[in-house]
Amino acid sequence: MVPEDLRYTEQHEWVARTGADTVRIGITDYAQNQLGDVVFVQLPETGKKVAAEDVLGEVESTKSVSDIYAPLAGEVVAVNEAVVTAPETINTDAFGDGWLVELKLDDPSAVDGLLDAAGYRGKINEG
Repeated sequence: MVPEDLRYTEQHEWVARTGADTVRIGITDYAQNQLGDVVFVQLPETGKKVAAEDVLGEVESTKSVSDIYAPLAGEVVAVNEAVVTAPETINTDAFGDGWLVELKLDDPSAVDGLLDAAGYRGKINEG
């Protein structure tokens, strides 16, 4: 499942525009499937400034611990506390209630440089 209206990273994060300069970020259905049962999520504090590819937090599953990377530069303006208390939400609704953080972007046009759905499908089908 790769929704057409989102953008993607090679590290398996998805990005959805929520406003002119804000985005919501999560991990893809493919990523949560590879991880297995998610048991712990660590997210940044609101107000944290991040550069593209900075570590935003981590997701721990019964199989491994994986870093979550900032797909774009900006400031964390919201974190999904619901996934901290119920990490399994990432497994059941990766593209919905399983979102992780919202960023106010330094450069809103940078979203266009991320993979589109077809590009991401090509990436996951290679492996």
